Amino acid sequence: MPRVSSCFIALALAAFATLPAVAPAQTQDGASAGKMQTQKLSTVDQQFMQDAGAASATEIAASKLALTRSGDKQVKDFAQRMIADHTKLARNLDVIAKRHGITTPPASDSSVVGSLQNLEGAEFDKAYIEKVALAGHQKAVELFTKESENGNDAALKAAAAKALPIIRHHYAMAQQLAKAKSAP
Repeated sequence: MPRVSSCFIALALAAFATLPAVAPAQTQDGASAGKMQTQKLSTVDQQFMQDAGAASATEIAASKLALTRSGDKQVKDFAQRMIADHTKLARNLDVIAKRHGITTPPASDSSVVGSLQNLEGAEFDKAYIEKVALAGHQKAVELFTKESENGNDAALKAAAAKALPIIRHHYAMAQQLAKAKSAP
């Protein structure tokens, strides 16, 4: 499964946070089943949560690098927006993960972040825009579309569907940034 940009993740997490909490089911003796066991996510939904979390972590890590490695105001502004959005998304995703008994925080894609670490200036900007902003967001649109259409958990499906317009907007922002940086 390809890694996804965390830009969309922040947006999706914001969408997750707006969903109503689902009351735990009651057992025959009236006890809350939610306290007795956590609802298990399907393999499809677990993969979505893992990929979305990893993408968000990658977006945050790469965008923090952009703040120190880029000399371009547009790139830094984009990176700052991604850090803010994806930090919110990561917090919200963590809440959903905990509801389902998933407690391991996702790691960033070290190959993407590592490929940016020794770059600076225009060379950094080009790689950041191509690998994180464009490719990551394109994959994110695919990931969230797939979850919104094929996910098994109703709350995750709804959150993915609600986040799609925002993810698409971030992808459009990335395309505009790429176009601005490639103009003579």
